[in-house]
This record gives sequence, structure tokens and C-alpha cells, in this order.
Amino acid sequence: MAAEQDVEVDDDLAQAQRNLRELKTKISAQSKKNFMLERDVRFLDSRIALLIQNRMALDEHHEIDSHVDHHDDNTSDHYPDDRKMQQYSNLFFLLQWESRHIATLCRLVSLSEIDNLLQTVMFTLYGNQYESREEHLLLTMFQNVLAAQFETTPEFTSLLRANTPVSRMLTTYTRRGPGQTYLKSILSHQIHTIIEQKDINLQINPLKVYEEILEKAEQAQGTLPPQYERSITAEAAAANPEVQSIIKPRITALITIAEAFLTIIIDSLGHVPYGIRWICKQIRSLAKRKYPDASDSAISSLIGGFFLLRFINPAIVTPQAYMLIDDLPDEHPRTTLTLIAKMLQNLANKPVYAKEAYMIPTNVFIERNKKRMNQFFNSLCEVGDFYDSLEMDQYMALSKKNIIINITLNEIYNMQSLLYKHVDILAPRDTDHLRILLNEIGPPPPQLPRQDNKPIELPLFSRWDTPIQDLTTTLMSENNVTQNDILYIEAKFLLVQILRHLPSLTGVPLDLHYIAEAAASSKDPLLVRKGIKIKETLHDLEKAGVVDERDHYQLLAEEVLQEIDHLGDLKDIISEEIHSLEIVYQSILDHNNYLRGQLESYKAYLQNVRIQSGGGGDKANKKQVGLGVEVAVGKPSKKLVKPSVQGPFKFTHQQLERDGVIAGTDIPEYRRNNIFITISSPTPGTFIIAIHYKGRDKPILEIDLKLDDLLEKQQDSIEILDLEYIKLDVSKILQLLSKTFISKTK
Repeated sequence: MAAEQDVEVDDDLAQAQRNLRELKTKISAQSKKNFMLERDVRFLDSRIALLIQNRMALDEHHEIDSHVDHHDDNTSDHYPDDRKMQQYSNLFFLLQWESRHIATLCRLVSLSEIDNLLQTVMFTLYGNQYESREEHLLLTMFQNVLAAQFETTPEFTSLLRANTPVSRMLTTYTRRGPGQTYLKSILSHQIHTIIEQKDINLQINPLKVYEEILEKAEQAQGTLPPQYERSITAEAAAANPEVQSIIKPRITALITIAEAFLTIIIDSLGHVPYGIRWICKQIRSLAKRKYPDASDSAISSLIGGFFLLRFINPAIVTPQAYMLIDDLPDEHPRTTLTLIAKMLQNLANKPVYAKEAYMIPTNVFIERNKKRMNQFFNSLCEVGDFYDSLEMDQYMALSKKNIIINITLNEIYNMQSLLYKHVDILAPRDTDHLRILLNEIGPPPPQLPRQDNKPIELPLFSRWDTPIQDLTTTLMSENNVTQNDILYIEAKFLLVQILRHLPSLTGVPLDLHYIAEAAASSKDPLLVRKGIKIKETLHDLEKAGVVDERDHYQLLAEEVLQEIDHLGDLKDIISEEIHSLEIVYQSILDHNNYLRGQLESYKAYLQNVRIQSGGGGDKANKKQVGLGVEVAVGKPSKKLVKPSVQGPFKFTHQQLERDGVIAGTDIPEYRRNNIFITISSPTPGTFIIAIHYKGRDKPILEIDLKLDDLLEKQQDSIEILDLEYIKLDVSKILQLLSKTFISKTK
């Protein structure tokens, strides 16, 4: 409490603590921004992949901009009213306090919903990554999720392996501040050493090594010498003496590098973030309970599946994504890092070489270090629990009454939507607090446009808040904490605060009466109150027989001195931590700039598509990619050309039904002769499909159809698009759009 809760003392330690808290808050906030940026980059990346894969245009730019444009602080307010804000405050207090609701929700959502949920859970609801109460609540949520995962996974070998919401949660957790700090501290130097050696080639895949030999031979002689075959099997390449002579020293070098990585990882045991180790402990505990016959080696493999597969190896394979290096590694270092990650992973797994027989020679490394690695995984799990301290954390949080989270309106509405969708499972009874709150709040509003999705500060408090006096009673009855224990802790806390204000009073032995009197008679009103409080507390403790004035309160005095000594060491520790976290914060800022650069590059590419699609620019420098969209292969024109509207093109109902485009219809047969459909494209990637009845001026139905929707449905094997009156075959309508709008632009 003296180290973490003190905000009234103004000595060097207090200033360092304030600086540290401020820095941790900035890291937490910036981590959330990076998470959101990475999600935007993934979104655009997937759209560009669809463009290339399907040779078709992307969605119209307004839909794209809704994902990537920045907030506009001048837009109209969309804040809920005061009553609704109070209901949201109650709801998110309940979600943070009773983490079982989030744990259940994380198991219920789909993979497509998990990223938004994780953003809210990891970076908002429990976003203060260095605050013990929030961290412990988050870990109890993980315990619930993992327990359910173990309960529902039929086979031991598939535990935590598949790409599920749970595995995505574990990976996202490792990307929080403490995990990033750890990775940077242990891996940066070793990875930089490999990156700097750009010309060192440690490729050991025989086929690729054989290709290197062919390439060198051709360069030396101008043509391929007759003793070399152009195409050979992997087995033949592995048996080639020249290939073997090249690979042998490379394997030796790889083993040396892998040994260095392994030693660094094992030696870093004491620096592994507590939360990572605690999750490893839960995995081991659950595995032993669920699979009592599982060997220690198999359980170690499971722990390695989390620690290496989800935490260490991604940072080794893609160090630029983890802010360990600035740019993409060159080809040879990238190959080396990938092979090192495979070797480390094989230490945790039983190696299977069905597809990668060339890794068999690295078994020397595995045999030599398997026992060492298993011991490390076991040691990872040797950490204490936090349940007792969590009770006190909760007590302190209630006493402060100022719990606030920074959250966007769309995060609130998305969470409300998911809770609403699964309320029957999350809160089956009418008396459940969660159901009561959701019923009062009502159905979730739709997601706001990005420019209106403003961040807000949401204070958290509960409608069913227990008064502090009653909570104290609860703590005492459930945890054997007595009122005298609380008085004793408070006395020690106050004495430490006074001595930090008046360090001249520190001596051996401490005269607690004199310290209290000096504070009570000082000119500082805060000290006066504390001095008087100490006198009263010492009197109450002596009356209860906890301390004795005759021995000068010896035990209490000794503990106060120990705390003062600890705080002296703490200042140095905090200074070191601040220095370390400043480096981490700068890396996070650098990564933010890198992500923004990527985002701008993607937006420029898409803008280029939009510019050129209208027919402007040099025809010789354009390439047809489908549906009237042309991509410039040279530099984009600086002049914006407004895309021309294409269509409308007219089709009869019978024609589209005959061609299979209409897969089903609700229009009566006797009226179909009077029905026709028009399709136009106001902008690339956007299509207006209108259903008309002969003789009427206005269409009976008009649909704005996005190309991305169709492409994603096709990718997800969704065959039918239901448009109220008619049902379209997804593949057939894509073919029709391609045929119609490509042919009309040629």
C-alpha cells in the first residue's frame, strides 16, 4: 500500500512512482491504438487479396474510408443521455468485476467477432496493463476460458493448437505491454546479430540448396552444365554429395545459434511476465486434472505450445511486427530465423518430419536439450496465486470510488450486442444482475460511422455496490482478516508516510510516540491528521493487546523500518523500470508510425484504383483487373478523374431465371412477364440492382450491392443471396457482373 497507493507524499520516490504510473498509462493507451491500427491494416490487406485473387475491383472507397479515416472532432454528438450512461456504467462495472461473464462470452463468439471483443477486453475493460487488480481479474477470466476449453476438447493432442477464439485470446494477451517488454529485452540483441549478417546463408532444404548450386553454375558458365538436371526430387537432392557438403556446416551453425537462443530464454525465467507464467501454471494444472494419464513430457509440450508457439516464436519469425527491428529482414536472415523457430518448436513438440524431412539432422539439438527445455517449462509454472491479494485489490478499488475506463461508443454498442445475443446463456434467470441491466438498457444501437465513434471516459460503479463497512466484514469472515489486522496495516502505512515526509525522524530504534507527536504538532494539516490518527490507532491496538508500549511497539517499529529500507531499494528498481519502459514506449510509438505508413500505402493504392477506373490517365500504363477497374502499373496520375456511371443494363426475369442467376423467386408466375431487372454501377465495385414492374415509374425494390460482400460470400461458400423478392446465385451474379461490365468497357 505504501508503494502503490500513496499519492500524498512528495519525496523522490513518490515522484518516480508518479512518473512510472504515467508512463504505464501511456503504454496501455498506445498499445490499444496499435491493436486497432493492425486490425485496419488486416482489413485492407484482405480486400487487396480479394482484388488480386478475383481480378475484380474493391468496394467503393466510402466503405473503405469508414474503416480507416480518422476521427473528426467537429461532428455532431452521438452520446447516450445521462440515464443510459449510468446504465452502461453499471453494466461495465459488472463485466469487469465478475469476469465469468466475459469468459463465457469469449467461448460463444465466432472468429469473425473475436477481434472486436478482444480489443474491448484486453485494452479497455482490463486496459491498465500494469494495475494488479485489473490484471488479476483478467487472469481469472482466462482461467474460466481455459477450463472450458479443456472440458470441451476431445483429444489431448489438439488442445490449444487450432485457430480458435481462445487461441486468439492467448496470443493477444502476450502482445500487451509486459509481454512486449520481455520479448524486446531477451530477443532483440540475438535477432539483430542475425539480421546484420545479411550474406550468411543457412538454408538446409536440399531442393533449395540444389537450386542455389544450379544458379551459381549457370552464372559461371553461361549455361547449365550437362552433369546437372534441371528438376530432381527432394530425395535425390538430399542424396547429392555437393548438396550434403553445403548443408553439413550450415546445420552446425544453426544448432549453435539455436543453443544461444535457448540459453537466453532459459536464463530469462525470472523476467517472464507473471501473467504468462500463471497461464502456463493453469495449463499444467488443468492438463493433470483432465488427463491424469498424460506424461510430464506431453504436458510440457502443451505448455510449450502456448509459450513458444503463441509467444516466443512469432516474435522470432516476424520481429518487425513485434517492434524488435525496424524493417523486414533480408531473405537469408529471414530463413535463419524461421529455421531457429522450427527447432525451438520441435523441442516442445514431438517432431513430425512427414513434410520436412530436411529438419531431421537438427534432432541433435532436440536430444541434447529436451530435458533442459522440459525443466524450464515446469519452472515457468512455479508461481504463486493472487486470490488473497485480489480480495484486497477489490477492497481498495471500492474504497477509491474512481474507477474509469476509456472506451469508444462502438465498443460499448458491440459489447452490448454480443451480450444481448447470448443473454440466455450468460444470464438465464430473471434475477441475474446482467439480465436485469440488459433488459433496462434495451436493444443495442447500430454501429456509428467512424467519424462519430468518439472515445469517452466511462466511470464504473455498481447498483448493487456493497458498503465499505460491510465489505470489511466480508473480508474478515472469509479470509481470517480481523479488524485489528486492518488497524495494524493502517498504522504501519501512516507511519511510513510520515517518515517519508520527515526523514530526520528515522532512527534505530524508532520512537513511534515521538514520530506521532512530531507529525501532530507540525504545520502541515495532512501530517497533523496523520499524527492524531496514529495516536488513536496505537491506543486501540494496545487496548486490543496487539502491541505493547512497554517494549516501544518493537514489532511494529521493526516492520516500519523494513518497509522504509524496502522503499529505498524500490526507488532504484523504479528508476530502472522507467528506463526500460521508456524504450518500450518509444518502440510502440515507432510501430504506430510503421502501421500508419502501411495504412497510407494501402489507401494510396486503392485511391489509384479509383482514379484510373474512370478512364483517365495513360492507357498504356493501365492493366485491366475486372469490372471496369484498371490499375496503373506506373506512377499514379495526380489529376483526379471522376468515375463515370455504367449502365443501367436491362434483363428480364425469365432471362435471369433461365441463366440460373435467379435461383429462387417469390414473384407469382403470372406476373413475371411484367418484371424486369436493371443493373448499374455508379462507382467501381458498387452495383445498384433494381426490380421494375412494367408501367410503374419507380422500381418496386432497389438494392445497393457491394462487390466485397459477394466476394466474401463466395469465399465462405455461401451460395444464395436473399434479396426479399428474389434469391440470387452468388457465383452466377458475379459472372454476370463480370461479363456485363468488362465487355462494356472494352
